[in-house]
Amino acid sequence: MHEMSLCEGIVQVLQQEAERQSFHKVNRVRLEIGALAGVELSALRFGFDVVSRGTLAEGAALEIIEQPATAWCLMCMRPVTIQQRYDPCPECGAYQLQVTEGEELKIKDLEVE
Repeated sequence: MHEMSLCEGIVQVLQQEAERQSFHKVNRVRLEIGALAGVELSALRFGFDVVSRGTLAEGAALEIIEQPATAWCLMCMRPVTIQQRYDPCPECGAYQLQVTEGEELKIKDLEVE
């Protein structure tokens, strides 16, 4: 369950930003997670609740914005939306796709005190 280590990284970033920007509590965290990021969202929510205990993020609301995956089809020569890796192009059925978005996991913004 790598979601726990992801949550530890998120809390570590929050603590670093708290020192840098002089805030002491996080009320809300919004994350953008791509469809190909390989993250189990329920495990991430559980992990965040566990890992944030006793930190400046304890009790913070965790909002997740799911981002679709897109790829560049080398046959169609245009971007297409895909559901998972190794899907064929939804337009032409070719498998020559280069993923362009959907692998990211990033902190979009915070609400702090």
